[in-house]
Amino acid sequence: MKMFQQFWNDENGFVVSTELVLIATVLVLGMIVGLTTLRDQVIAELADVAAAFSNSNQSYSFSGITGHSSSTSGSLFTDNTDFCDVATMTAEEFAHCISIVVAEPEGS
Repeated sequence: MKMFQQFWNDENGFVVSTELVLIATVLVLGMIVGLTTLRDQVIAELADVAAAFSNSNQSYSFSGITGHSSSTSGSLFTDNTDFCDVATMTAEEFAHCISIVVAEPEGS
């Protein structure tokens, strides 16, 4: 009990609470700015991934190959119309789709 009382009454290295509030405020503001930047970069990266998926060729196919003593069957994939591929969509239906618009460079 006596040791606990000594620790309680010891003021060596004590930081004033206003300094703690100032340090905490600076840390929180820095964290908010950092997390906002992180959020924006994650959104940009996910948009890049979505653009890469949308540019993939989904009509890949190859025919079968027959050799001297073996053969392989062919493969085919045809892209079916997705929910967001329909041209006649209402504004409410279109709100559920992700649309990426790429601006054309000037002079092209």
